[in-house]
Amino acid sequence: MCGISAYVDIQGPNGPPLQGSAEGRKTELNKSLDIIKHRGPDARGVWMSADTRVGLGHVRLSIVDLSPDGNQPFVDTQDGITAVVNGELYGHEAYYTQLANEYNFQGKSDCEIVIALYKHYGRAFLSHLRGEFAFVLWDSKREVFFAARDRYGIKPLYYTIIDDRLIVATEMKAFLGFGWRPEWCVETLRGYAWKMGTKTFFKGVLPGHYLVCQNYKGGIKQTIYWDTDFPDKRVLETRSEAEMVEGVRERLLEAVRVRLRADVPVGVYLSGGLDSSAIAGIVAHLIKEEGTKLGNDNTGDLSRLRCFTVQFDKDSGADESDVAQRTADWLGVEYHPIPFPDLNGLGKLALSEKVHSLGMKVVLTGEGSDEHFVGYPDFRPDLLQEPDYSWPAADLPPHVREKAWREARDNTGAVIFGDGGHVVPVSTARMVNNTHTMREVAKCGYLPFLPWTSTYLSAGDPETRLAEDLDGRILEMIANKWHPLHTSQYIWLRSYLPNFILRWVGDNMDMAHHVESRPAFLDHHLNQYVNFLPPSLKMRYNPEDNTFNEKYILRQAARPFVTDEIYARRKVAYCGPTQYKENGPVHRVFLRLLTKENIERLGFLDWALTEDYLERAFRQGDRRAFRNAVLIAQFVVIMQRFGVPPASPIPN
Repeated sequence: MCGISAYVDIQGPNGPPLQGSAEGRKTELNKSLDIIKHRGPDARGVWMSADTRVGLGHVRLSIVDLSPDGNQPFVDTQDGITAVVNGELYGHEAYYTQLANEYNFQGKSDCEIVIALYKHYGRAFLSHLRGEFAFVLWDSKREVFFAARDRYGIKPLYYTIIDDRLIVATEMKAFLGFGWRPEWCVETLRGYAWKMGTKTFFKGVLPGHYLVCQNYKGGIKQTIYWDTDFPDKRVLETRSEAEMVEGVRERLLEAVRVRLRADVPVGVYLSGGLDSSAIAGIVAHLIKEEGTKLGNDNTGDLSRLRCFTVQFDKDSGADESDVAQRTADWLGVEYHPIPFPDLNGLGKLALSEKVHSLGMKVVLTGEGSDEHFVGYPDFRPDLLQEPDYSWPAADLPPHVREKAWREARDNTGAVIFGDGGHVVPVSTARMVNNTHTMREVAKCGYLPFLPWTSTYLSAGDPETRLAEDLDGRILEMIANKWHPLHTSQYIWLRSYLPNFILRWVGDNMDMAHHVESRPAFLDHHLNQYVNFLPPSLKMRYNPEDNTFNEKYILRQAARPFVTDEIYARRKVAYCGPTQYKENGPVHRVFLRLLTKENIERLGFLDWALTEDYLERAFRQGDRRAFRNAVLIAQFVVIMQRFGVPPASPIPN
């Protein structure tokens, strides 16, 4: 719902004099806020310590408590605590009641509970936050600079060090206001460390999760405060299927219910798939059957529920607007198809533009369902790699399971990018219990690197590097506790979800048009229940016809809220068209971006291979070549927009 930018001096209390004037520091902080002002057009606030060693800035998109009392930064003058918060925190009303005798709340904003909870629980207050958030908090008495983001990275947070200052911001480009000069981190790009959320494309810029800097010192503590867990695969499940279906349904209803809380209108992104259709159906159910308010609308009129769908060309093979239209008609809600030619993330950009044009600020979305309820075809081999001892009803004769596993392994792997033609080291495969997903994740984001970049491969191939990014505790769980399907889910949740989906078709795209997206399937209360369901109830294999019913238990839980068509429809990934006419408008954009000059200016990619991708994408209709061309073009755009200098080989 907002954007934040903050800094703290890390020279130490006895360090050299601060660089720049107080006015200059305030100007820099405001420049950084100018760059991300699209995230918060409704209000702006800046707080700086008297000595200017700490500064917190905020731009606000007003959603809960529209009054000036909800503007930030929040300041507790009694104990010298200041905070800026981005996102939505659900269930905040209960904390207002619980902590009213301890903290003088200035308004009714959900975000104000951050300071109150910090004062009550200390740093352990993070476990009490439910929602999508990122924040920076400064405790002046203890000289603690504390920043964190939500469990899944729905709301982004990045940090870097510039001129002896730790800078934290919602988006990396906010660093430009402080004089940041971005440089490509070829080591990260070549080793794919960015896929596991431990690095970024740029030198010295890291993704935040839980960050503490104390006493103005440079010993910055960066850790993960929360992680996904799964059950012991050897423990028998004692609940009935009906009981677990009801457990999912109850928690999903609650996850949607709390996300309808807003003082502005709320809508829904609706595709032709199960996930978003279930969200729309549950919203309609809550309004009709429970009288739940739809944001600031308490009329109970379902026709006031607006649903938005990207509409591709009918002959593209990617359009789902007709299915979404039928769902909207069945629910009796307002339907808005948005025609758009392509390119996934840009389709999401078009959706948020339409939402904004209608004066709306909040939408519910379906991200996170495939990861938790097992919707991707890549999960199929890992479901069958081992028996599911927790659910004997799904047991297969060993020869049947092995045959089905081999077929699934050989027929799965329609990746978005890359070829992955090399052989994965046996030790790496064992490290992740021979699961299929790590290799697929390693393929995604393939780039045609120049030979000199192989200098950075001394640490191993991409699969090995990704596996070694998992800590020892997780590797122990993979080896001895988790079913292979749960291992694959974990890898996907740590890599593809936060670093592709939640950035590429998530917060970044929606907030470009001042729209906050709320992914109900990423409610951690729901997920902690779903994670401990038997693998065979998440994806069901039918040996009679050799088919997979993905998201099986979600289908059962969502059955009352969706049409027969949606209930029976198989998973279709949200993926825009990939074939376009030569010399058409899309091709001309790529011809302008993917030039020899631009590729050589990047400094780390091969022009001949790039040219070949461009040729095959538009003259031969090669889908994989098109995806590779899209990825390379994105680097060119970043280079041009932010003035990134060419990468160069390490000097001898």
